[in-house]
Amino acid sequence: MSDTRKVELQKSPAIVRISEEDIKSIAGDLRLKLTPEESSALYDHLGDTCKAYQRVYELHAPTPTVTYPRTPGYRETEDDSWYYRCDIKGAEKGLLAGKTVAIKDNVCVAGVPMMNGSKVLEGYVPDRDATIITRILDAGGRILGKSVCEDLCFSGNSATSSSGPVKNPYDPTRSTGGSSSGSGSLVARKVVDVAIGGDQGGSIRIPSSWCGLVGLKPTYGLVPYTGIMPIEITIDHTGPMARTVEDCATLLEAIAGYDDGNDPRQFPAMSVPSYSKLFNDGIKGKKVAIISEGFEGVDEDVATLVRDAALKLKEAGAEVSEVSLPIHNDGTAIWTPVTFEGTYQTMVKGNGHGYGWKGTYDLPLQEALTGAYKNRPYDVPFAAQIVMIFSEYIQRNYQNKFYAKAQNLVQVLRREYDRILRDYDVMVMPTLPGKPFKLPTTEHSIGETLKLLFGMLKNTTPFNVTGHPALTINAGFSEGLPCGMMIVGKMFDDVTVLQVARAYEKIRDGQK
Repeated sequence: MSDTRKVELQKSPAIVRISEEDIKSIAGDLRLKLTPEESSALYDHLGDTCKAYQRVYELHAPTPTVTYPRTPGYRETEDDSWYYRCDIKGAEKGLLAGKTVAIKDNVCVAGVPMMNGSKVLEGYVPDRDATIITRILDAGGRILGKSVCEDLCFSGNSATSSSGPVKNPYDPTRSTGGSSSGSGSLVARKVVDVAIGGDQGGSIRIPSSWCGLVGLKPTYGLVPYTGIMPIEITIDHTGPMARTVEDCATLLEAIAGYDDGNDPRQFPAMSVPSYSKLFNDGIKGKKVAIISEGFEGVDEDVATLVRDAALKLKEAGAEVSEVSLPIHNDGTAIWTPVTFEGTYQTMVKGNGHGYGWKGTYDLPLQEALTGAYKNRPYDVPFAAQIVMIFSEYIQRNYQNKFYAKAQNLVQVLRREYDRILRDYDVMVMPTLPGKPFKLPTTEHSIGETLKLLFGMLKNTTPFNVTGHPALTINAGFSEGLPCGMMIVGKMFDDVTVLQVARAYEKIRDGQK
């Protein structure tokens, strides 16, 4: 008689059941002083908890549909501004029809390798398109590849990418600026029409300023960050880089808007104006505040160029005044604990995602980072190692008190900018304190190199924590090198920022 009993295959466990020894050890480390009876009860109770974790493992999380066909492309070896080349054609019609686009290599493009400038992610291939990629393609854009960015986006100079430095289009011994270095160079050299950058401390505005471009860090949350490598959830921004204000406005319109709850940085009620139509409406009667403190510590030639550029806005009918706002000089100090500790918790300990927010988590990216930090922590760039070491020191000795106080001070800083913006439509200052820095060489000490990586952030970082829209436009050249003027506006009033930039662009270029 044959054995007809059914054989059940045991499901592969996703989690090893916690043991009583684990409970006692962890409770001891946490100084919880559990009794033997409590330990035993915990062991019994947590069996069901482990089953819940197992069930989560067995359920299938959705993966976004990839609509537009593509091939993986190829690794670029001749142009220092490209990491990977591809050719993904979007819709036949749309705002971006006929426009070529470069994508910063911290943005997921399905099937195309993504390195985020770092050896720790080399070999990773996303399985999804970031929301902005779908929107670019839906609008008719043509994506030509992934542009080089700095190693884990941790540099304002273009010297740290694992693929090598990105040289400035105006002087190959100098930096394009970072961390969206390749995007800046490719747009400036007219290899592409527009590019996507990312900005946590100035990384759209720095390369745009040093490459003579228009670069906009949009209002916080206006453009969805879904599918992009986070650094710190309260300072993450992505946005357009272009040669003209019109192209910047058009790309912004294509990528802006609510992402159906996938990105906690966003607000459901926000609307997207027709930036591509409104940017040229003029600024007659607008009021411009030149922020005095934004000129402190700025090289004289850059300060003069920017002040003269701001005063020229009078020719377009604007009223221009000098305004003092002392707290602006504390902006970078307030940004520092948020960035250091927030980055450590989100990007390092949280493997790029962390805890405590609703939205779409990129699980393959998280897995890739988990393995990288565990197996090759020494490949993390030195700038990020500094953040790791200091943030661990702060956590062990002070917990999160400085992060929390800094976030409270962000509210003070935002209110002070808003106070000025109640009386003025925009604020103006130099984007950066000087012309493009020299690329570091082996002759520089480590300390000198670090100053070259982060010595340009004074005016850019405050608006990453407050979230105000901030745009840089070329104010002119000194010694053949471009210098940027930064225009900052009210929250979600990116259109006025674009209008002021366009008014200046017309005056600068002699357009009617």
